[in-house]
Amino acid sequence: MIQSADVREWRDQNVLDIEGHKIGILEAVYVDTTTDEPAMATVRTGLPTRHRLLFVPLDEAIAGPGYLKIRYAKSLVRKAPSIGTDDVLPAEQEAAVFQHYGLTYEPGTRGERQLARR
Repeated sequence: MIQSADVREWRDQNVLDIEGHKIGILEAVYVDTTTDEPAMATVRTGLPTRHRLLFVPLDEAIAGPGYLKIRYAKSLVRKAPSIGTDDVLPAEQEAAVFQHYGLTYEPGTRGERQLARR
């Protein structure tokens, strides 16, 4: 498990898929609002004039020198829900990110979002 303090060091580092292929650059980290542990990250991809941010889960991620390796294939990540570089994930689209990766979405008991950007 990657700790919250460690994740800050990996911003702007390469994000690699399970086979070591570069997906993009780590942009931001989202924590689980229940545990305050890193749960998702956004990865900056695309051409310099057309960047977008893709969501990737951080479960079982491995931090190495200058990279963060996730357990998902690049082809799956490329089809993940995304936002523009200046956008925010709308609350009603949060569940779709989890569904894309086959993960359980569990909002708070009063309907709070599961993810918070750090």
